[in-house]
Amino acid sequence: MPNYNYSISPDDYFGSDSPCTLDNCKVEWSILGYRPDLAANIAFIALFGVVGLAHAYLGFRWKSWGFMAGMLMGCLSEVVGYVGRVMMWNNPFSFNAFMIQIVCLTIAPVFYTASIYVTLSKTIVFLAPELSRFKPQLFYWIFIPFDIVCLILQAAGGAMSTSSDSSVGVDISMAGLILQVIVIVLFIVAFGDYMFRYWRSGHAANFGWRLNTFFAGLSASIILILTRCIYRVAELKDGYDGDLIKHEIPFIILEGVVIVLAAIALCFGHPGLVFNKSEYTNGVSQSEKGVNLSGLRGSSENTVNN
Repeated sequence: MPNYNYSISPDDYFGSDSPCTLDNCKVEWSILGYRPDLAANIAFIALFGVVGLAHAYLGFRWKSWGFMAGMLMGCLSEVVGYVGRVMMWNNPFSFNAFMIQIVCLTIAPVFYTASIYVTLSKTIVFLAPELSRFKPQLFYWIFIPFDIVCLILQAAGGAMSTSSDSSVGVDISMAGLILQVIVIVLFIVAFGDYMFRYWRSGHAANFGWRLNTFFAGLSASIILILTRCIYRVAELKDGYDGDLIKHEIPFIILEGVVIVLAAIALCFGHPGLVFNKSEYTNGVSQSEKGVNLSGLRGSSENTVNN
C-alpha cells in the first residue's frame, strides 16, 4: 500500500530534486497527471524503430543520403522520446524522464519537414522549374533555416521547461511550435501554387503511378505533421497546468499515431521513387514528367542528382 506524504509541498512535486515517487505521492500530483500507458509507448518505440529501418533500407537502396539522414534522426528522436515515457510509467515524477520525452518528441517532426522541404524543391527542378514563381532553391534556403529556428526554439523550450522557471520554457516551445505551423502552412501554399500552375499547364495529365504515389505520400505526411503541430500548440497554450496535457488519449492519437502515419507516408513519398537515375528508364518516363511538352526544358536539365 502506498504511504502518501501529504506534507510534500506542491512546488516539490516536479523537479530534479523532487522527493516524489509512486510510493509517497499520488500520480495525479505528477506533471502529466497520469501514468503513461506502457503498452502504447512500447508499441511506438517498436513502430518508429521499424519505420526507421525501412527508411535506412530505402536510403541505401536509392542512395538518397540526405533524405535518409533526416528520417533516421526523426525516428531516432521519436524512439528516445518514447523511451522517456516508458521511464515515466515507472516513475511519473522522474525529472530526467520528462526532460527526455518533452525534448525528443517535440523536435522529432522538424527533421521530417526538413526532408520534405528539400525533396519538394528538387521536385520542382525535376518537373518544370520555369513554372515556379521563384527559384526552386529558395524552398530550402528559406524553409530550412526556419526549420532550424523551430528546432532550436523547441529544444531550448523543452529543456528550460524542466527547470524551475517552466513558464518561460513553455512560452519558448510555444513560439517554436507556432512558427512551425506558420512555416508549414506557407510551404503548403507555395508548393500548392506551383502544382496548380503545373496542373493548369496540362503536364500533370501524364503522371504515372510513381509520381502519383510520390505526391500522395508527401501530401499526406505534411498534412499529418501540420495536424500534430496544431495539437501541440493547443496542448501547451495553458502551460503544464492546462487540461489537454493531462489526458493521454489525445496525445496517443494526435502525437503518436499521427506522426507514425506521417513517417510511413514518407516511405511512399520517398525521393528515390522518382529521382534515382537507375529508375528513370523503368519508372518515370520523360512524357510522365511532361518534359516533352512545349515550354519545358530538355530532360538533361531536369535531372536531379541526390
